[in-house]
Amino acid sequence: MSKKEKTPAGQRSVMGFDFGTKSIGIAIGQEITGTANSLGAVKAKDGIPNWQELENFVTQWQPDLLVVGLPLNMDGTNQDVTFKAKKFANRLHNHFRLPVETQDERLTTADAKARLFDEGGYRNLAKGNVDGMSACIILESFFESQWQD
Repeated sequence: MSKKEKTPAGQRSVMGFDFGTKSIGIAIGQEITGTANSLGAVKAKDGIPNWQELENFVTQWQPDLLVVGLPLNMDGTNQDVTFKAKKFANRLHNHFRLPVETQDERLTTADAKARLFDEGGYRNLAKGNVDGMSACIILESFFESQWQD
């Protein structure tokens, strides 16, 4: 499943995940443009997704890197779901044999809701839309952090 030649940093296709115990948002983005698009969300049961559904996304989009949002408390400390998100990141790596990084995701849900509301009002605030948009924001903040180095 891995590509023969490694895509150089700055030109990679990156798939982002907004981890949740009931739903996992997914987005695809390009480092070169620093932009991301929501692919929606997959249902999860206690943080465990339907792996076949995730595999369909990975096969279709062929990302070079996976990024998982890390839910932290506002003071930067871990919370219960932080450890579950790290476990999910490890499972992604083991399952798809792709590099996985984590990205601080504080305030992404509030930002996602604000963006979706601006685009389409309350009707746009369905759970899958919010999770997918949160995954976009996680990717965009990941891209921004790459440029700051």
